[in-house]
Amino acid sequence: MVQGEAGVKFRNWAGTYGSSPELFFRPRSVEEIREILELARQRGKRVKVVGGGHSPSDIACSEDFMIHMGKINRILQVDKEKLQVKVEAGILLSELNPELEKLGMALENLGAVSEVTAAGVIGTGTHNTGIGHGILPTQVVALSLLLASGEILECSESVRAEVFRAARLHLGSLGIVTSVTFQCVPKFRLREVAFPSTLSQVLDELDEHLRKSQYFRFLWFPHSENVRIIYQDPTSKPPCSSSSWFWDYAVGYYLLEFLLWISSFFPGLVVWINRVFFRLLFNSRVENVAQSHRIFSYECRFRQHVQDWAIPIEKTKEALLELKAALERNPGVVAHFPVEIRFSRRDEILLSPCFGRDSCYINIIMYRPYGKDIPRIRYWLAYEEIMKKHGGRPHWAKAHSCTRKDLEQMYPEFPKFCSIREKLDPTGMFLNSYLEKIFF
Repeated sequence: MVQGEAGVKFRNWAGTYGSSPELFFRPRSVEEIREILELARQRGKRVKVVGGGHSPSDIACSEDFMIHMGKINRILQVDKEKLQVKVEAGILLSELNPELEKLGMALENLGAVSEVTAAGVIGTGTHNTGIGHGILPTQVVALSLLLASGEILECSESVRAEVFRAARLHLGSLGIVTSVTFQCVPKFRLREVAFPSTLSQVLDELDEHLRKSQYFRFLWFPHSENVRIIYQDPTSKPPCSSSSWFWDYAVGYYLLEFLLWISSFFPGLVVWINRVFFRLLFNSRVENVAQSHRIFSYECRFRQHVQDWAIPIEKTKEALLELKAALERNPGVVAHFPVEIRFSRRDEILLSPCFGRDSCYINIIMYRPYGKDIPRIRYWLAYEEIMKKHGGRPHWAKAHSCTRKDLEQMYPEFPKFCSIREKLDPTGMFLNSYLEKIFF
């Protein structure tokens, strides 16, 4: 019988949410997970699964049973003809990506953080950028779902298709994903070119940028017009790097964190910090070439609060200009850099922020220098109001204030997802306080 640990305290990577589960389990097999679910049924306990803990919200928190999937992390099957790989749900993408490279394969698109699990990235709808590419769950062609009853459902586009449409972005609310099959592509290198611009210029030429680069995104530095444009495209060029410990770490991390901490006492400094650090670190053209997963993923150094909503792509310019104007009207509201703007192709996944429409994600952040929270509520409320006005839908991993009533208006298939959830988990074993807020 698998043993649970008492007294474990869970905190997410950002340090923004945590919980103290009654028992914390580290199973090594699906059979051991079944044993945990049986124990939960006997004791009337709820169960939550945690992977890398990178969701900056309380979506993974539980006061009952918590399951860590780190030991269920094998590659189960490789189909080199179809370029598909079946993996256990607890494998980290940082473990999977190098193995795929050895096999001559790669995932077509990846999020910025690689210390996340296969089940986790589809659980909350992880995305990157590229209007020709979907969110990461669109690369999933099949999965296995362990229900509260102990039954395993195999799902794909041809087997239990409706459950599959729900489970590709499951919120941890349907059951426990035990395996995921990804559609891959032949491995490839990416050339990343980054260069400065202005907000007005990039918004006026947005369609051209989307055509020019397969993985295009840009960073806006609030309280200014400054923008950093980033193109990433397949290449046959040899690897090269522009990284520098001094600029990337001494200035871009240690000095910046210290100044952000100082700004917690003198908020007006943030305007100066945003402008000066743009000139120091982002005002020149740089180029990097490496295997795709090394370009897609980067080190997330700062603990932070985050909001990230997807709006219809045609609303990009209007929404960003309104956000800029809101900050200008309220000089007491400060916004850390950058605001990151990315793009994703429409899909048919029930709870995808990109359901039925090509989308623009607008990601805002407030850093937590040395773990200190900076006032953000006025910024958050202004941002959410603009996002809602333009038909926005929140990223599920991020903290947001939406209720079921809000979500039913935002997501056309929300009632269908709720119906599937209630059928698969009728007793609510996989609910927690985060999920109760959105389902009830």
